[in-house]
Amino acid sequence: MAALLPVLLLTYLSYFHSAVLSFPLDQQSHDTSSCGYKSCHATVPNMLNVHLVPHTHDDVGWLKTVDQYYYGGRNDIQHAGVQYILDSVVEQLLQNPERRFIYVETAFFYRWWKNQTPSMQTTVRQLVDQGRLEFVNGGWCMSDEATTHYSAVIDQMTLGLRFLNDTFGPCARPRVAWHIDPFGHAREHASMFAQMGYDGFFLGRLDYQDRNNRIVTLNQELLWRASESLEPPYADIFTGILPNGYNPPTGFCWDQSCDDAPIMDDPDLEDYNVDDIIERFTSVANDQAMAYKTKHIIMTMGSDFQYENANLWYKNLDKLIRYVNARQANGSRLNVLYSTPSCYLQELHRANLTWALKTDDFFPYADNAHNFWTGYFTSRPALKRYERVSNGRLQMCNQLEVLGGPSSRKGPFGTGDSETLRKAMGVAQHHDAVSGTEKQHVANDYARMLTNGWQHCQVVVSNSLAALSGSSAGRVYCDNLNISACPLTEASKKFSVNVYNSLARPVVWPVRLPVNASAYTVKDASGTPVDCQVSVVPMSKATQQLRKDRGYAVNELVFQAQAPPLGYSTYSVSVLQNGPPPASAKPGPPEAIQNKFVRATFDPATGLLDSLTNLETQQTIKLTQNFYWYNASDGKSSVGNQPSGAYIFRPNSSSPFIISSTAQAESIQTPELQEVRQQFGPWVSQMIRLYSNSKALELEWTVGPVPITDSLGKEVITRLDSSIASSGVFYTDSNGREVLQRKKDFRPTWDLNQTEPIAGNYYPINSRAYIKDDKDQLTVVTDRSQGGSSIHDGSLEIMLHRRLLYDDVRGVGEPLNETSSVFPQGLVVRGRHLLSLTPPPLAADAHRPLAQENVLQPLLSFTEGVPPPGSLLEFSGLQAALPPAVHLLTLTQWDQDSLLVRLEHQFQTKESKEHSVPVTVNLQKLFSTLKVVGVSELNLSANEWLDEMKRLDWRPKMAAKPLRKPPVDPSVWEVILTPMQIRTFILRVAPRR
Repeated sequence: MAALLPVLLLTYLSYFHSAVLSFPLDQQSHDTSSCGYKSCHATVPNMLNVHLVPHTHDDVGWLKTVDQYYYGGRNDIQHAGVQYILDSVVEQLLQNPERRFIYVETAFFYRWWKNQTPSMQTTVRQLVDQGRLEFVNGGWCMSDEATTHYSAVIDQMTLGLRFLNDTFGPCARPRVAWHIDPFGHAREHASMFAQMGYDGFFLGRLDYQDRNNRIVTLNQELLWRASESLEPPYADIFTGILPNGYNPPTGFCWDQSCDDAPIMDDPDLEDYNVDDIIERFTSVANDQAMAYKTKHIIMTMGSDFQYENANLWYKNLDKLIRYVNARQANGSRLNVLYSTPSCYLQELHRANLTWALKTDDFFPYADNAHNFWTGYFTSRPALKRYERVSNGRLQMCNQLEVLGGPSSRKGPFGTGDSETLRKAMGVAQHHDAVSGTEKQHVANDYARMLTNGWQHCQVVVSNSLAALSGSSAGRVYCDNLNISACPLTEASKKFSVNVYNSLARPVVWPVRLPVNASAYTVKDASGTPVDCQVSVVPMSKATQQLRKDRGYAVNELVFQAQAPPLGYSTYSVSVLQNGPPPASAKPGPPEAIQNKFVRATFDPATGLLDSLTNLETQQTIKLTQNFYWYNASDGKSSVGNQPSGAYIFRPNSSSPFIISSTAQAESIQTPELQEVRQQFGPWVSQMIRLYSNSKALELEWTVGPVPITDSLGKEVITRLDSSIASSGVFYTDSNGREVLQRKKDFRPTWDLNQTEPIAGNYYPINSRAYIKDDKDQLTVVTDRSQGGSSIHDGSLEIMLHRRLLYDDVRGVGEPLNETSSVFPQGLVVRGRHLLSLTPPPLAADAHRPLAQENVLQPLLSFTEGVPPPGSLLEFSGLQAALPPAVHLLTLTQWDQDSLLVRLEHQFQTKESKEHSVPVTVNLQKLFSTLKVVGVSELNLSANEWLDEMKRLDWRPKMAAKPLRKPPVDPSVWEVILTPMQIRTFILRVAPRR
């Protein structure tokens, strides 16, 4: 195939298009005439049609671990066993062809499927082909929407949907996105679902005020326009809000976990109750219909881990349908049927109505006046950071598996894989995982899975780097560099550092290594000396505790490393005998720290930051920064009796307590690094750093153990107070992509009655937030998902850590009080924020690449001694860097000869004069070692050819603007990306000679 001549290209592409999704051969010709929309039961015109949707909601970890939920272990915590649910449902579906069931969480279904006999697998395939078992959503999990990064969401959706495609073919392709439990809904999720080909999106939770307003205005079903940059209807998706969250109507739960009376239909029984149940059901259905626009309503008949004994549900649902519909002979206008979300959606589409248009998001979410679910934006900050680091590691593992070829999976360092980490990351996106709303032992299990996945990936990375460099020297990964611990660098007199860059542009990255000698020489891949600096490691109590039994370095070596796009560079480090002593800290704050781009001044009286200047644009703002904590409500002394917990943020007061009005400060100023070390008390410290070539000011904070000896739960924030006239407006990103405007005490779609002035103004910050006026924009780039707000004009606060003493009564059943064997007194968390000051028109040019660089930080690996002679010390997998607006979102092996590649335009429309324009990329000129010989384009989730993706059209109430024609690709190899567009390709490749 790789040697095909250009004249055979069209024939090749035709073959490639039909074969590369790797459906099993017998699935290629599957008859799809009886699945999907064609499998729906007929409805009755001029009647109220009630669509009963049997379902189970199976959390991929929450109160129990994933394994415990699947097998039914630890039922003393919660009775739940997913394998028994699927066993029972399949058995009951076979009893009656009218019955339907939907399933969501592919992580669980994948496990169950592997354990079935060939005969049972054939049976299940028939149920899927007939539309009796329907998959909805279809990702590895039902992801959280506030704290997930878009790249990880796309990966977990692709993982689950590919399994369904490969196993069942087109009949298993979900038509509906189903997010019935996440605690608020992100606009970027809706945009992604639209680009994945879903026809509709159903939600279970939304703010109580929003719901009440929508019930009155009949707008519980709407058209969500989920992007300001993508041309409609590219990111438009019909969105429905379910009537009872995801539970059955009150009185009609027939699971073994429920107490509602079954339908007792023997007239000779004293407890005969058919008439009573049918009359109550009719009343419930008619009441629900008053809040929706069509003659169709949906009822979710199921809930958490239900249908373990599916016979209970189906026996009663069969009776309910039979007895309700029997009354039609006497004039009843009610028709009840087994259905699915896609069948219900089809009827709404057939109604041919216009729908209200929504362009914002569904944050924050409150279920009552004092119950805002905004605490989980920050809950378990260490796990949130570990998930973000693991995402970067997975992307590097995927890339190096491609670049290193087959030997990356099996080579000198053993057999490795990326699949283990991919599945662990898929689980980690669950709405009770990275959200931080699980029990402690479950959080520990998520971290264990990520660690295990990284261990598998380390083998891939080591094998790949060995293949690319020609050196199979042992390689070490120092995962504790954030606490200045790495045994190899601490003990070795000579070692090399491999800096791998997963971005498609070159990067300059500050390398900080724990060492014990006082002076070193550093040389780059060409042997040229690199400026470096050794300074004394600051040793706070928290750092000492963190490093216990992990490292003993007294100094730190700092130098700037440059790495080529999608490649690595190797630096050689050796001890310098009789070199200068390490730089030591001087007491007190400096007047200023400054390089050629940035100047930050400090108040000599307080030791705090005082101003920030962009020297390139000659703009200065007053800027102070400090740490505070909100006293968490205990639920006893506050209105509504609602405590703060894993989900809910409920401060006792609108005024936080300052930790210290002054900071004990000391500073180190060298040509490579200027650093101000601040101590705010025994449990809060900070390093403010400015590297020689950096355009951003780095604030590395350390918080913990948060004291609770005063019996007060604490929610710790950092607050920046500036001279910017922000007028109550601030901006946060949505899942790391498009930015949304936020306004204090305001919601775009209803008149807000603000009952919580702090928690009700908190929003998720996934990668950045900013405030601005006409002249200045201050942007903060974060290293994990956090919650934040602008409570005062010119102010931006971000929550860093939470330690709480009470459960918030939302199901998790334990307070958010994290401890460990290392930290029995409470968890210590370290992180960093990057501050950028620019004129607003230039801000995106700075924060877009800065945020990507922070998500996909270079990977450092170490080898003892000098590199062997003949080693390739520098390598780039690209022929040239991609344009600044283009991000290589995905590069992973799809099958033996093909790659899955996603290219992303990372700028919004109109946010950058230079970069918010279409960009062309030549696919054949991408890779330095691989020749692209075939290409075909897919939808975002890579489970359908783009030219075959057909979605239902929906009409908004407002008049539609004339659609602009998308730009036409110059050729099959040259593709155009418009602002915020992601394009997904399967590329057939061959080695480039």
